[in-house]
Amino acid sequence: MIVTDWIHTIAGFFILFSLLLGVEASPIYHSSYWLFFTAFVGLNLFQFGLTKFCPMAFILKKLGVAEERSQ
Repeated sequence: MIVTDWIHTIAGFFILFSLLLGVEASPIYHSSYWLFFTAFVGLNLFQFGLTKFCPMAFILKKLGVAEERSQ
């Protein structure tokens, strides 16, 4: 997997997991404050669309994840 694949996977997981913890109808509900984390991830995705800067991409690149697929 390349950086963009990891970003989509991680963001999707964070959104779904924080919704599970933050929505009262969920079987693993903990606190509605988890919805702030959902909003935080969404805000990061939105700002990436405007600025093309992604903190998660920076971290993944430092960890050695490839930026493009090998042929």
